[in-house]
Amino acid sequence: QLQLVESGGGLVQPGGSLRLSCAASGFNLDYYLIAWFRQAPGKEREGVSCSTNHNYYLSYADSVKGRFTISRDNAKNTVSLQMNSLKPEDTAVYYCAADAADGSGWDYWGQGTQVTVSS
Repeated sequence: QLQLVESGGGLVQPGGSLRLSCAASGFNLDYYLIAWFRQAPGKEREGVSCSTNHNYYLSYADSVKGRFTISRDNAKNTVSLQMNSLKPEDTAVYYCAADAADGSGWDYWGQGTQVTVSS
């Protein structure tokens, strides 16, 4: 079965950290562009971070730059998002997505994981 499954969300206090994981099954993530998106209640979905295939290039939204880090573990076929210095405005459902960069758009989406930053 071809799918992405996120894990690692939860409730954390402001200033805390969480590590999200996105595990792929049925395909090799190394050949895909991988992105993390998030959507807060009442807001548009926004891109958070992106890693091109083979990890050639990484990018981050200005709102998370310096606090979030995207990384790959090819042996585990996973992509992680380390989130530090979390703020209440980081509260959202976080999704990972994979794109084969063949012009057809995002091929796979995870089910989402809730991140809540609150005291």
